[in-house]
This record gives sequence, structure tokens and C-alpha cells, in this order.
Amino acid sequence: MVWTTYKEKIKRLSQRIVDAQKPIRILDAIKWDPSVEQALRKSKFKLMPKVGPEYYQKIPLGYDPAGKIEEFEGIIADTRASLGAEDEVGKLLCKVALQYADVIEMIRHRGTKKFWEFSKKLYGSPKDTFYDSKNTVSQLGQLLYSILNGLDSATMGQEYPRNIEAAQAVEILNGRLKTYFKDEKDRAKISDGILADAAAGGDAVKVREGSLFSARDVDILEVHEGWVHIATTLNGNQQHVAKWLSKGPPRCSSTQEGLAVIMEIFTFRSYPRRARQINDRILGIDKAEDGANFLDLLEFYRTEGYSEDESLANAKRVFRGGMVEGGAPFTKDISYCRGFVENYNFMRTAIRSGKPELIPFLFLGKLHVDDIPLLYQKYKEGIVDAPVHLPPQFTDLNGVAVWMSFSSFLNQVDLRKVQEHYDKLFKQFL
Repeated sequence: MVWTTYKEKIKRLSQRIVDAQKPIRILDAIKWDPSVEQALRKSKFKLMPKVGPEYYQKIPLGYDPAGKIEEFEGIIADTRASLGAEDEVGKLLCKVALQYADVIEMIRHRGTKKFWEFSKKLYGSPKDTFYDSKNTVSQLGQLLYSILNGLDSATMGQEYPRNIEAAQAVEILNGRLKTYFKDEKDRAKISDGILADAAAGGDAVKVREGSLFSARDVDILEVHEGWVHIATTLNGNQQHVAKWLSKGPPRCSSTQEGLAVIMEIFTFRSYPRRARQINDRILGIDKAEDGANFLDLLEFYRTEGYSEDESLANAKRVFRGGMVEGGAPFTKDISYCRGFVENYNFMRTAIRSGKPELIPFLFLGKLHVDDIPLLYQKYKEGIVDAPVHLPPQFTDLNGVAVWMSFSSFLNQVDLRKVQEHYDKLFKQFL
């Protein structure tokens, strides 16, 4: 028997996970055919979409679910046998493999309540609390709703008309991202197979044909999809040993999406309507968990001022894969706000603990924020490679350190007292 090193074992096992997950495409497995939307429009949104278990069974997966689950179970067993049941990297690899097995179980139960139960297990629920065990994701959504709806976009600054066509947006993004990544590869391309106007797919930003963007939208795509999603993919791909960091199971979604939202805010590219769109996804999922059906949610988004097309897109994001009758949504979209809070608190804690060197490792690859202390330890042992592609705010941490230092104190301020003070002044003079 050929002797193998610890690094070789990790590389071999993590590569098996990467190879095993390749055919699994969650969004492809739960997407709706255009005919569903056509039928909705024809009924003038009075009839529920006919999307249930039978509908989803007609969507080919390209793999045998039972066989694929057995494959991941085999990887888990081999990991424990090869690295030992108590090895920390081995535990992480087993956690990742088990998540992929749960993903397949979720997909197998599309259109049923079981789909939602696995979705909650994988992505969480608006009813979940943060680490303080007091505040829920839903409460965050309701607080942001009350604040963001009080902001008048007319007083916030210049208007940004959506007058940039998809092809032009691709051209702009390719120019900027070539500068950022310091290569000549096109990192943006036209695609007609996505629900959103744009989304990161592998190492490129996919832009939906026919979409229109504002200059600010393009700015956000640059940092959200490019600086974060593509960068973490490339940082994961360049790992010599920790190959699993190139692909992310659902446990990585909150860290990834939260980091992307943080970059929108750190670069001052976000705006209230954008924040509302992200936050209203939490509210929609919460309503669906409580029993709202597809048409109920469609009306909710219309009431909030979204266009017909936007309302349809938002409602489909919530109900894809779940039960359109209500009670069992797809919960992935709580990741944006949940991840923002988790990542922000991690950065504050790292600064307060005198460990700022951990913060750039948020960009290491597809990971969960809780993995970073272990991954940093393995970086020092030569098992994990440091992230190569980092935003300027994370290559020079001075600004982040000062921001987080003040933030730690501001968290202790009684905002109710401050609010009372300024409310008196507002009433007196405004």
C-alpha cells in the first residue's frame, strides 16, 4: 500500500466532493417554464399556477438521486476512515458532503412540504434567531421595512434611469473586471436561462437578455457579483489542497450573499430601493411560511409598489420548488440579510479580539463564516492557500478596523433615547 500524506488525503477527498456535486443544479431543478407565467397572465392572475410534484418530476436532473446520495455517504465514510472521526478538516468535509446529500433530498421532494423542511435545514427560516438567541431574521426584516419605507427616494440623491441594455452592461462589466482581476478574460456574458436580471455563474456574471440596467445597477453588479462571487470562486479554484472551497453547498449561501451585500454598502453603491428588494424577500418567505399562497404574495409585492414583472419574479423566487398553496416556500433568499448580520458581527468580533488577519479569509472561497478560524489555522500549516483576489477595503484593513471599532461602541448606545431626543427637535423645527 502506497503511503499518502495528510495533505494528499485532504486533496483527494475534497476533489471527490467537487466531482460528485457537479451535476447538482438546484435552481435548474426548480425553475418554472415560461408557460407557467403565460398561463398566469392569461388568467389575469386569478388562477393559481399549476406547479406541483408532478410538474417537477418532469424536469430531468441528469443523475440518479439515490445513487448520488450513496456516493456522498461513501465519501463521508472514507473521510472518517482516512482522517479519523476527530480530525477537524475531516469533520468539515463530512459536513459539506452531508449537505449535498440533503440538497438531493430537498430536490427529490419538490412541490411538497418536505421540500420546505429540507430548505429550512439547509438555508434556515425567517423564524431563526441570530447568535444572540433573541432577535430573529423576521424581526430584522420587519425593522428594516419600517425604516426603508420611510425614506423618500426623491430626497436621497440623483435618479438613475434604467437605460443600459444587457449587451452594454456586459461590455462595461468586462472592462471593469479585467482591471480588477488583472487579466484579459471576459467575466460577463449574455444568458437567457436565469430568473434574475443578472447572477454569477461559475467565474462569469450572467446577464439576462432583454434586461435593462441603471448605471448604479451596473456598479452593484461589479462589486456584488464580480468582487465577491466571482472572486471567491477564483480563490477557491486556486487552492492546491483544499479543493472543496471552490464549490459551495447551501451552508455557504448566507456568508456569500451577506458578504456581497456588505461590499455594496462598504462601497456606497447600495440604495434604499435595492435594500428594500432584498429585505422584502425575507417578508415574502415569512408570509409564505405562515400560509400565504402564490397569489397572496403576488398581491403583497404589487401593494409595495413593485411592477407586475417584478412582483412575478419576486413571488416565483419564494415559491419555486415549494408549495404554491402556501406553507412551504424556498427559504434561500433570507441569506442576504442574515449573512450581512453574521459577517458584520464576525468582523466586529475579530477586531475586538485583536485578530484582524482573519477578516480577508471571508474571501477565501465558498465557506461559512464559522469555518474561518479553522481555515486560518490550516493556512498557517500550509494546507490552505491565502485568498488572491481581495477588494481594496480588505487588502488594507485600516478603514474596516476603525469602522468596526466605532461600531462596537455604537451597539451599546440606547437608540431609543437618541430617537426621543431628535424626534423633539424634528417636531420643533420641521
